Amino acid sequence: MVGRQVVFAPCKINLHLGIHAQTDSRGYHFVDSVMMPVGLFDEVTVDDAPAFAVHHEPAIETPPEKTTVWKAATLLAEELGAELNLRIDVKTRIPEKAGLGGSSADAGAALRALCERWGVDVHDPRVADVARRVGADVSFFLDPVPSLFLGAGDMLSETFPSLPMPVVLVKPAGDGVSAAAAYGEYDRDPSEPPAYEAMCEALRRGSTEEVRGLVRNNLAPAAKALQPASEDAEKWLASQPETRAAMVSGSGSCVFALCETIEEARAVAARAVDEQDWWSFATLTVGKPEEVC
Repeated sequence: MVGRQVVFAPCKINLHLGIHAQTDSRGYHFVDSVMMPVGLFDEVTVDDAPAFAVHHEPAIETPPEKTTVWKAATLLAEELGAELNLRIDVKTRIPEKAGLGGSSADAGAALRALCERWGVDVHDPRVADVARRVGADVSFFLDPVPSLFLGAGDMLSETFPSLPMPVVLVKPAGDGVSAAAAYGEYDRDPSEPPAYEAMCEALRRGSTEEVRGLVRNNLAPAAKALQPASEDAEKWLASQPETRAAMVSGSGSCVFALCETIEEARAVAARAVDEQDWWSFATLTVGKPEEVC
């Protein structure tokens, strides 16, 4: 018996997201993705139990066996020949269908806990393969540090030093945008992705000013077409005097803004709630999964 494990799952923003029209043999788009973990966390608890179970709080409509956490745990157990005599509880704070990687973050956190429980390194190729089978972003959440992912956005290319940056997250009202829907909309009018090298160089240098000037996302037009409120949120955030950059994160519908101080970020987040009645959260980028810079 191993006992209770608690793992914190940060969400992410895409400082750079470049979608290519070309696809791989699986039909997945080639993707250039620079992701930064952010200090808004789900909490994943793994504990001994007589039979495998997954529970979410608050409850979700998706049946447990259809969740990313269930899939990640069962695939890893099958790969390692381990017994699933455990229960996984997920306390959710990250909004879904927001481009913040919520369900992928939960799956990654579950895999990290199970690797510790079963004595396997998270960088083991078998674990990496399971992560890619669950979802592209799950690979990032195995070791959520600032990173460049290539391939279908699931192949680690480079990691970067921690870079503390105040962030405002805003999610306008609406059902959100699924990644599948965003990619489908992108395919209606595909665009060439921007180059990612300048962003990577700025992160290597630790230049927050350069990073703020280089945020790019060519999936954003598709996300905003599916949920126009995201475009309203992006324009509103960009107009705030404290904002140094504003961009849709991933496939949307959440929009993030980068500020110079956490006090400025909190002021913008408060106005988003008071003036626009949007869900909003002010935080910092994170250096390690459990630590806010």
